[in-house]
Amino acid sequence: MDGLLRRTLAEHTTLRVGGPADAWVVADSAADLCDAVRRCDTGGVPVLILGGGSNLLVADDGFRGQVVQVATRGREVLDETDGSVTLRLAAGEGWDDVVAFAVERGWVGIEALSGVPGLVGATPVQNVGAYGQDVAQVIVAVEALDRSTGRVVEIPAEECSFGYRTSRFKADPDRWVILTVTMRLGTSGLGRVAYPELARQLGVAVDDTASVAAVREAVLSLRGRKAMVLDADDPDTWSAGSFFTNPIVVAEVAESLPEECPRYPADSGVKLSAAWLIAHAGIEPGFGVSESARARISSRHTLALTNQGGATAADILELARTVRARVREAFGIDLEPEPRLVSCSL
Repeated sequence: MDGLLRRTLAEHTTLRVGGPADAWVVADSAADLCDAVRRCDTGGVPVLILGGGSNLLVADDGFRGQVVQVATRGREVLDETDGSVTLRLAAGEGWDDVVAFAVERGWVGIEALSGVPGLVGATPVQNVGAYGQDVAQVIVAVEALDRSTGRVVEIPAEECSFGYRTSRFKADPDRWVILTVTMRLGTSGLGRVAYPELARQLGVAVDDTASVAAVREAVLSLRGRKAMVLDADDPDTWSAGSFFTNPIVVAEVAESLPEECPRYPADSGVKLSAAWLIAHAGIEPGFGVSESARARISSRHTLALTNQGGATAADILELARTVRARVREAFGIDLEPEPRLVSCSL
C-alpha cells in the first residue's frame, strides 16, 4: 500500500465529479485490500471501495471516511480442456483488457462486453451485460471478503443471486469486497450473436455465430457511435454509462404504454426501454436543464448523463431528477439509477 493520500474522487471517476475523502489508501494485493477494510471496520471508519470509478456518482462534499482503491492484478488459467478454459481474475484487472486478452486467444463468452469500462471486481456486482451477454453466463465463482465476519469466502455462481443488473453483492453493498472472479469461457473462437443490433452490424442473423474478433470490433464500433467508449477528448463519454436501468414492470403497465414502446420478456415481468421512455418524455439528445447547463444528456445516447466540462455532482443530480420527473409525468414509471450514489441521492 502506498499510504494515506489526499485527493478528490473527481480524479478517479468517469463522471469527473466528487469531492475529497478523509483518507485514501491503494491496495495492490488481496491481503492489503482485506487488511485495509478490516482495520476500518474494527475502528468504525466508513469505507468506500473504489475500482475503476465508472459506476459512481460521488457528492461534491466528498466522502467522510477512507477510500480503499483496488489495484490488485492477476490472471491465472486454472484449467483448459478441448472446449473450455477456466480463469481466475484479480478484482483490480481492467475489464476491457481482460476481454481483449480473451478475444486474442479465441476464447468465447465475453466478447460482446467489449468496451465496458471499469474493473473485473465490479462486473459481478452489476451483473454487467451488453449486446446479449452478461457475466452471469460465464462466472463460476466469486471470492470475497465478508465484512460481517471478517472472513474470505468463495461463493459459487448459483449463490450469487444474479439478475438483470443486480446480484447479492449489489443488494448488500456494504457487506462484500470482491477479491477475485473465476470465469469459464469457450475456446471455439466463435460466439453466438444474440442481439439484433449487433447482428445487423455484423451482417448475420440473430443466433448465428461470428468470430469473437469480429464481434469485439462490431461492439466497439456500436459503443463508439453512442459515446459509450471512454475518450479523454470527448465530453460525451464523460459519463457513468447508462444512468438508468431499463424498468421491469407488470404486464398491465406495459400494456398501457404506446404500442411502439419496446418490450422484452423478463423473469419478473416485462422489461421496457429506458432510452425510449426518456426520449418520448421530451428529453432529447443534448438536453440540459438550462442553456448554460454543464451537465447534459449525451448528444448520441439518451441514457447517458454527461459532464460537458466543469459540471458538479449537484448538476448531474439536478439533470437526473429532471429526467426522472419527466418520465414519471409522461408514463407513471419511476426510473432507477444504475450508478452507485455516494453521500447523495435522487
